[in-house]
Amino acid sequence: MSQWANAMERARELAGGSRLLAPPNPWVGAVVLDASTGAIVGEGGTRAPGGNHAEIEALAQAGDAARGATLVVTLEPCSHTGRTGPCVEAIIDAGIARVVVAIGDPDSHVAGRGLARLREANIELVTDVQADEVREELAPYLHHRATGRPYVVAKVAATLDGAVAMADGSSQWITGEEARYDGHVLRAESQAIIVGAGTVRSDDPTLTARLREGTYEPRRIVLGRAGESAKVRPCEEYEGPLDELLDRLGAEGVVQVLIEGGPAVVSSFVTAGLVQRIVWYVAPALAGLTSALPALASLETETISALRRGRFVAIKRLGEDIRLDLEV
Repeated sequence: MSQWANAMERARELAGGSRLLAPPNPWVGAVVLDASTGAIVGEGGTRAPGGNHAEIEALAQAGDAARGATLVVTLEPCSHTGRTGPCVEAIIDAGIARVVVAIGDPDSHVAGRGLARLREANIELVTDVQADEVREELAPYLHHRATGRPYVVAKVAATLDGAVAMADGSSQWITGEEARYDGHVLRAESQAIIVGAGTVRSDDPTLTARLREGTYEPRRIVLGRAGESAKVRPCEEYEGPLDELLDRLGAEGVVQVLIEGGPAVVSSFVTAGLVQRIVWYVAPALAGLTSALPALASLETETISALRRGRFVAIKRLGEDIRLDLEV
């Protein structure tokens, strides 16, 4: 294990704490290690857009102890002036002697220039520390910067045999309270939620995160028309190609989109190859699919060789339910 592992793990924790605040900026964590003792003397996570980046927060907390110290950060420091100044210049001015970075930043404004500037200033660089873990945690941001489109997460809450609604149309609630709370966290992590007009008519959802007062609430987009009294309002209504919708949302700074349903909408995004991850909440219950509504009712697969395969990247128990994360 790298000698910087503990510090990077702490930086990742701080980045996780910024997950709901930072977008469309990356959620980043940073710690400053004392030159003599190696103890943490400063730490921070990226604030909301327009606020300090993680490095600035950590340097401010460290104060004079930053001189000669090591800065451990999850993402390459920025080298350009946007809403805030370039972090690399603050690092140089603070007298940091070494910078430990997990991964480079693919953003066109950075893309290696931050690391190059630190090298020019004769600051020692250590890279690729816990890089795989940070890439996983920053997957939505990295996808957005690489493609210009949001990272698309499809959410399903179903019985063990894949039913999302019963014969009479009832669906609340298939999963338990803990799984439903986790679903609200998914909403808060997303900058937009997409739902079909059929789901709006049948369930009349609000599609709010409702985690705590002041929590960021995502944009709500209905494919089709929402009734004038629908709880999802105020919302955007959209009719048109799905890829064009994603192009527009990406250009507007939406880093992650959550597809909440219904089955036809989720199926259409999967069929079009537009989903990067499926979060599937499985309840220990059986419905039988003769009359119940399957989670992917409109998805068709003619032969075994045409199966849409992915890989499980996380499995988590939530009360009596299980959350399965499938990378498509």
